[in-house]
Amino acid sequence: MLTVRAPATSANLGSGFDVFGVALETPADVVRVERAPETRISITGAGSQYIPEDPKQNTVGAVADALDAPAHIKIDKGVRPSSGLGSSAASAAAAAVALNALYDRGLSREELVPIAAEGEALVSGEAHADNVAPSLLGGFTVVTDDDVTQVDARIPVVACLPEQSVSTRDARGVVPDSAKLADVVDTVGNASTLTVGMTRDDPELVGRGMNDAIVTPRRTALIDGYDDVREAALEAGATGVTVSGAGPGILAVCHQQEQRDIAGAMVDAFEASGIDCRAYQTHVGEGARLYRD
Repeated sequence: MLTVRAPATSANLGSGFDVFGVALETPADVVRVERAPETRISITGAGSQYIPEDPKQNTVGAVADALDAPAHIKIDKGVRPSSGLGSSAASAAAAAVALNALYDRGLSREELVPIAAEGEALVSGEAHADNVAPSLLGGFTVVTDDDVTQVDARIPVVACLPEQSVSTRDARGVVPDSAKLADVVDTVGNASTLTVGMTRDDPELVGRGMNDAIVTPRRTALIDGYDDVREAALEAGATGVTVSGAGPGILAVCHQQEQRDIAGAMVDAFEASGIDCRAYQTHVGEGARLYRD
């Protein structure tokens, strides 16, 4: 039996729609695999009751098929589904690493990215890699159609997860088909600033570079209480705030010494709107880790 821990992730980061992603130190999924004649999946943990165990309907089953690696797969969910924190990607990434090792397929982490992304198609309808790439590789990732660029980074963040749900399909449905040139230019500038900030571990540059006038405003409308939570986080010292992935999770970038105050402010703002939530005080961190039992 092999065990893999794969982290939650935050994709888009405001200005990097479908391109940027970061691995978070917490929360994470843990996947255990052992060889079997055919794939069977069992699931426990956060939101497990909402996740199908049929391999044909589960991201992990798609990964097992792609690697031709049938196994009994046990998933312990630490990343809640429909959270905006890459729940399905964490399971897919963990399964890809575990099954690759279990069957000695010899694929690199980079080669596993498109395989894990195929599982994402079951959730969003398309094989996006902006969550599976950081979950596999760690740090900050930039995904294009034919490549992934990764940078090790350690940026303090607060990931605040309210007790509401936004499906990836619904969030993609509000993305505009076109944008004004001025908005595109601003977003490119912000994305460039964010990228430089990641290479320098600079929360000020990363936070400044998260601003986006094209996709993010459409998605914030799907999250009850977003404006108040964003304002509270900024007043508490956050350098930037945006929707995490498809939402409803909200990501705040900050300096280490202000992390606790920001987490408390975000929780208080959600609770003032009558919404329960949980705040993770975490960092951009490492990717999936393999353990041999």
